[in-house]
Amino acid sequence: MEEGTPVTDLIPLRRALLSVYDKTGLIELGRDLADAGVEIVSTGSTAAKLAEAGIPVVPVESVTGFPECLDGRVKT
Repeated sequence: MEEGTPVTDLIPLRRALLSVYDKTGLIELGRDLADAGVEIVSTGSTAAKLAEAGIPVVPVESVTGFPECLDGRVKT
């Protein structure tokens, strides 16, 4: 694909699952996704960090229907 050519066959991003250990850049990523209208689904401390910054986030438990396992040690 040539530079500057618009991409028209992309699938729109509607939902993103964020679960990170290193939170560097997380708020910026979350804000950019939220500003683009993407629903953010996230786990434990990642969800808490996003929510603290005022970024709308859906806890992964509400999507899966299952609570966190082993105090959050089992990851997505």
